[in-house]
Amino acid sequence: MGLVNRIVQSFEVTHEPNLTIAQQLVANDDLLPVEPAKRTWRAYNYIAFWTADTFNINMWMIVSSMIQLGMSWWQAWICVWLGYGIAAPFLVLNARPGAIFHVMFPIVNRTSFGMFGSLWCVFNRAAMACIWYGVQASIGGSCVLVMLRAMWPSIYDLPNSMPASSGTNTRDYLCFFLFWLISLPIIWFPVHKVRHFFLVTPILMPIASITFLIWCIVKAHGIGPIIHQPSTLHGSKLGWAMVVSSMSCISNEVTLVTNAPDFASRARTPSAALHSQLFAIPLSAAFVSLIGILVSSSSQAIYGTAIWSPIDLLGNFLNDNPSKATRFGVWFISASFMLAQVTTNICANSVSAGCDLTALFPRFINIRRGGYIAATVGLAMCPWNLLKNSDEFTSYLSAYSVFLSSIAGVMVTEYYFVRKGHYNVGDLYNTERGSWYWYTYGINFRAYTAYISGILINVVGFAAGRTVPLAATRIYELSFFTGFGVSAIVYWTLNRVFPVIGAADTFEEIDVSGYELTARGLRDVEEVDMDTKDGGSDHSADKELAERKSAPNAGKKMMS
Repeated sequence: MGLVNRIVQSFEVTHEPNLTIAQQLVANDDLLPVEPAKRTWRAYNYIAFWTADTFNINMWMIVSSMIQLGMSWWQAWICVWLGYGIAAPFLVLNARPGAIFHVMFPIVNRTSFGMFGSLWCVFNRAAMACIWYGVQASIGGSCVLVMLRAMWPSIYDLPNSMPASSGTNTRDYLCFFLFWLISLPIIWFPVHKVRHFFLVTPILMPIASITFLIWCIVKAHGIGPIIHQPSTLHGSKLGWAMVVSSMSCISNEVTLVTNAPDFASRARTPSAALHSQLFAIPLSAAFVSLIGILVSSSSQAIYGTAIWSPIDLLGNFLNDNPSKATRFGVWFISASFMLAQVTTNICANSVSAGCDLTALFPRFINIRRGGYIAATVGLAMCPWNLLKNSDEFTSYLSAYSVFLSSIAGVMVTEYYFVRKGHYNVGDLYNTERGSWYWYTYGINFRAYTAYISGILINVVGFAAGRTVPLAATRIYELSFFTGFGVSAIVYWTLNRVFPVIGAADTFEEIDVSGYELTARGLRDVEEVDMDTKDGGSDHSADKELAERKSAPNAGKKMMS
């Protein structure tokens, strides 16, 4: 048994010594509140983060389905503004506890769903992150193909040695694998340092995109017919088409709304994660989608049909013996898109999966290992098979967003309307009966009742291929609001009837436990006071420190 224990311990991640089995189920170094030295994200880092995240191929093409519904380009563009403009405040609301108390989504989720009840919510988000990692990697592989074709045209005719049952061929799989391989080194960097990587895409992609736009306009001798194409929808049909399109934009963002505390926990000050995200999300989404509209409109003038995928359009530029200048231009733009896909996969999927998997298996997984697990799952799931029927895949993702919006509704209500900003950080890692977040055997049944209620009102969304009443269809088309709203109302009502420990009458963002983290664990608040005198804290941290000193349990250790 001694040998077995040593082998098991060799796979364990860094954590506080002498932890009990129960403590090892809920904590490791990555799950503890982010220490001050790692709270490095400023406002411009969040702006760069969202600019990097939105410069991807999906965002470029987001208005294509709207225009195909019959909307004009400007009506579709308004939907992008509305969708992402509405999603941004919800994301900021859910990010707030992470920015104040420097804890990630899995830990914030414990406050509402319970110490062990949160695991289902965390699993949901981890599953989505792993699936999306594979899908984005598959799309990134198409960027690599165009890059390689611009350098070596013969790669396009690479002989296939893979069976038909694989769903792919040697050429496409090689490009997918190269993209997957390129992403791996970035996963190694911790969250507080990977912010530097996000600064590259916001500089490179606008240059590449505007160059691409000018190139297309010159080739087309104008912007193209889509800009002059009128809407074929009118009245209520147009109204509901715009509602559905706006909601699809919100659904695209709901995964990041749910796990918003992951990156907010690294904020240098709470305000750094507030205004920057509130404005960066809709502005960057609107800019990218507008460039996509104009480029696709020009492509219709060039080829007679609109090509919405920028990678397909670049591939067409390589047909008919292109010049060296054309090949270099295609290589530069496709390389920029490839880098943007890497950035999107890291910020939206790898880090999220790492945080979530850490909470599911804290004894053996940290954020870095979780990121590599997500990459492995993304490789093993053969994501190209999911993309073969994009309509079914899109419907699946829209339906899955119902689960996440109900989770977000409970979390936001818990923070702002139940305990009203009051946190007991120590109890976030406490599995003893009577702690704030223990509820009933570690599960808050109020939260699960609300969560299921938010899903049930949208259950029509899972009735694919069947005739359903128009009213039920309209409810599902508003699934984010109905899921979020119903779960929020039910959760608030149940907490009024069955109050929880720590429920507050007034809103005040304070940690009543008085805990503070250092690089090697938790120490007394008095020691933190010495650090702040040496200039290790900003004004908001000083205010927080004063509040913690006045708390009844200040100076107490979290783990004994």
